Amino acid sequence: MYGDEDVLVPSRHDVAADTTPPVKARKSQWNRGRDRVIAALIAVVVVVVTLIVAVNSDNLHTSRAIAEPPPALPAAPEAVPGSMAQLWQAPSAATPVPIGEGGNVVTADSGEVAGRDPLTGRIRWHYTRENLQLCTVDSAWGRVNAVYHKSQGCSEVTQLNPSTGHITAQRNGDAELGTQLVSDGTHVTTTGKQLLDTWRDDLVKSMEYGKVPAIVNPNKQPRTGCTYGTVAAAAEKVGVIERCPGDPHDRLTVYKATGEHEDEPPVVFSSVLAGSRARVIAMSGDLTAVLLPDQKLLVIYGADGNEKSAYPMDLPASDLAGDPAGGVEQTSRTDSGIYWFTGSKTVALSRDDLTPRWTLDGTLGPGITFARQLVVPIRGGLAVLNEANGSTIRTVGVDRGGYRGVVRLTALGPVLLEQRGPVVAALK
Repeated sequence: MYGDEDVLVPSRHDVAADTTPPVKARKSQWNRGRDRVIAALIAVVVVVVTLIVAVNSDNLHTSRAIAEPPPALPAAPEAVPGSMAQLWQAPSAATPVPIGEGGNVVTADSGEVAGRDPLTGRIRWHYTRENLQLCTVDSAWGRVNAVYHKSQGCSEVTQLNPSTGHITAQRNGDAELGTQLVSDGTHVTTTGKQLLDTWRDDLVKSMEYGKVPAIVNPNKQPRTGCTYGTVAAAAEKVGVIERCPGDPHDRLTVYKATGEHEDEPPVVFSSVLAGSRARVIAMSGDLTAVLLPDQKLLVIYGADGNEKSAYPMDLPASDLAGDPAGGVEQTSRTDSGIYWFTGSKTVALSRDDLTPRWTLDGTLGPGITFARQLVVPIRGGLAVLNEANGSTIRTVGVDRGGYRGVVRLTALGPVLLEQRGPVVAALK
């Protein structure tokens, strides 16, 4: 005893009584060599899968550079210059029409969308998807909509501020390969042979028409089994040529770009036409202009789908060989007119009632207003026209090298942009 503390010492009886044999520890099933090999293989597979996911990650293959808003451009000249020289050119296969927005020229090629200085072509900002290809790029609402090909269709859309390159909206969609974008100023519609999708300015879908994937509510579409030709839009309505089983000829359908339910299009009218190979050329307000090649007529339809007027329109066979690329006619608009390039000539239509006003043969594309005058691309340069009657005021020479194809125009300040196939060129 130490102080008041009792120290207990086991007796011999207690020690002898503790004769329980030690329990042998159970061997873990993972202590076998084969099991350790399996565990190692699982770890390797996890690492490999993680690396594959990382390598194919969209974020890993996306690069961006944004910019400050560009300085203001000089004003356009008072009249089209007597001569114009090329300042620069850049690849831009994904733009059907050159884009001049927000003080920049926006080019789009492969997976890159870039904002360029209009005078030098220097890249100010870019948005690049290295693992995806662009389907098409166009401008609406003062923004740029870049549609990318992923898996089976053109399913990824990124909207960009053309001044800075900032992303303003993104969405996944169901657009088909070969799609183009058609705008009425309020909505944008993707073209396709079996499905048309319409978005509002934040890229939220407002309407779908045709063969809807992953149908939730059946029997909402007016017809099934149809394929689509050309598409146009105006005044929050979409016009489309349909080719449907059981119809003797093509059908013109006009429906609203928005409705109570996005999968239930409100049809304004749907009428079987007098012929086949029809094309929607343009829309304005409640009017729709349709070309009937077999009848050699341009027919104007009213809000009720009835014919209001018809005009002779005799075009060469080469202009009518199948529907145009992307299901969109090559048209442009000025304050007073709509200009339609048929493939061999430019036809001026009244913006008010779509009546044909004049025709200019031997052109390369529709016209635009540049320096307060109407200019139309022709072989070897530009024709400056009297917009009222189509008479030629003068011509301006432009050296396009060996290029002989369609030319689409856009003006940006003192710079005139030409889309020459897969290339955009800047002139001044």
